[in-house]
Amino acid sequence: MFQLDKEKNRYIIICNSKWGKLSYISKILLDSFVYNHRGDNMKSVKKLLALVMALSLTASLMACGNGNSTNTNTTKTPETTAETGKNLKVQFDVEVASMDPQIATDGTSFEVLAAVTEGLYSVDEAGSPIMAMAESVDKSEDGLNYTVTLKDAKWSNGTAVTANDFVFAWRRLVDPNTASEYAFIAGIAGIKNADEIAAGEKGIEELGVTAKDDKTLVVELSHPVTFFESLMSFPSFLPVNEEFFTKSGDKFATSPDTILSNGPFKINSYEPAATTIVLEKNADYWDAAAVKIDGIQYQVIKEAQQTMLAYQNGDLDVATLSGEQVEQFKGDAEFNNVMAGYLWYISPNQKIPGLENVNLRKALALSYDKKAIADNILKDGSIVADFAVPSLLATGPDGKDYRETSETYLSTDKAKAVEYFNKAKEELGKDSFEYTLIVEDTESAQNVAQFIQSEIQTTLPGFKINLETMPKKNRVERMQNGDFEVGLTRWGPDYSDPMTYLDMWTTDSPNNYGFWSNTDYDAIIQSAKDGDLSLDPEKRWEELKKAEAMVMDEAVILPVYQKGSAVMIKSGVEGIEFHSVGVNRIFKNVTIK
Repeated sequence: MFQLDKEKNRYIIICNSKWGKLSYISKILLDSFVYNHRGDNMKSVKKLLALVMALSLTASLMACGNGNSTNTNTTKTPETTAETGKNLKVQFDVEVASMDPQIATDGTSFEVLAAVTEGLYSVDEAGSPIMAMAESVDKSEDGLNYTVTLKDAKWSNGTAVTANDFVFAWRRLVDPNTASEYAFIAGIAGIKNADEIAAGEKGIEELGVTAKDDKTLVVELSHPVTFFESLMSFPSFLPVNEEFFTKSGDKFATSPDTILSNGPFKINSYEPAATTIVLEKNADYWDAAAVKIDGIQYQVIKEAQQTMLAYQNGDLDVATLSGEQVEQFKGDAEFNNVMAGYLWYISPNQKIPGLENVNLRKALALSYDKKAIADNILKDGSIVADFAVPSLLATGPDGKDYRETSETYLSTDKAKAVEYFNKAKEELGKDSFEYTLIVEDTESAQNVAQFIQSEIQTTLPGFKINLETMPKKNRVERMQNGDFEVGLTRWGPDYSDPMTYLDMWTTDSPNNYGFWSNTDYDAIIQSAKDGDLSLDPEKRWEELKKAEAMVMDEAVILPVYQKGSAVMIKSGVEGIEFHSVGVNRIFKNVTIK
């Protein structure tokens, strides 16, 4: 029962039994809400009650019942309800979009894919490539040929992992009929004929990858790629068993029965857009003896308060904090701060009237306080982004981080923003503008979007920003299809080179959401990939800096922040590997004491 304590202006929970977490609910769910809504009318009281009822249903039942923990998921399995102490319970704030390695594009999907499927290489704790399915690798002196001998390994249905599993998967990646958004990465890896096949100019059988026999894979490159081994750990290059794929048909990768594993874990419970995903240890994995936990239980929880309630209640071992929670828990022994490689930015669709004007885009880019976003809204270690290529991504030929020797761009300057706005109004013959910013429905993304909305409208009188929220998958689809005006989006690095960002803004890139086109820019990127620049590391590095300057000078994107992560990890949980490139979290070596 809820009762109003008028003296302290808060609601408290009255119950006939004692429960240690009640004080936590009062503090986190009730006091913080009432503090932020002091003086509100009865509508706010109803909102409060709705919030508490939604977030505390399980807690109330536990407090007023027999005190036993109850799992309220509609689908229960022994794996999701058993408290063995050996299942790692991890929170996501967005759903897994796809479990198809050649279709998946987001970090959440990549994380689960990497837990159940293993490629030629993985990475160690420091992020350096280590052989996984590869038993040995023979590299030619010119760096153009790799002969890979595979380990004796099995899929979770008992069939052997073969070289053809890689040939089939990689051909499928570049096949235009697959329409993979990551087809370009095969060209980044330098695999012979990859770009031509993706463009429909050659057949998939001409891809530079062949199965010499079941245990021997031969890879031909069109030019040397120094980070080739690192790229081989990326999920787009994961193997797929052709016979299993064919048998699964259109349902491939949509359920435990249509997902095959050769990695540390295998799928126990999954369906598209599910809010819970359950993995169990894969007994057929070649290195199963090294896996010390029984499985992983992923839960999608988007709301910050609900996440921390679940963590405090023991329903999560790993949870991500945001906003005020960071201040509250940063002194806790279980608090961890991790710098990630994700760049959050606003993409203006230049096909929308007005947004083709560079002065209008610059006005937007300079109008919002990025430091306030990082320090006052996120508070999770995120830093201001005045760049298109993040820090801690790649080291140049000089041994220095890319950002150490690069310029900064589009730093917040509200007075300058007004100057650009006035120029844009004159050039476009308009005094007012109105656009809709699409944003995913996570709490942190919405908080950032609301702040940016307020900042733009305050700094640039006559400029109105509407907000439209939706699940991440829908937001990505809308931006890919050009069905948006302005979008708040993010990109995580796939490999340790500036190209993982700069390649996005070439004319034909599927990730060029703003539809910007510059022939000089395209020429630099192409040469840096497989032309003269690719053979001259020092010159290539400097030309990539020029390419970044082009993107920033034309405000192709409006950078906001480089993501940091404030993570709570239960004491006794050890061995989680955090990476700023590729797969962000790896759980193979986790132990739970």
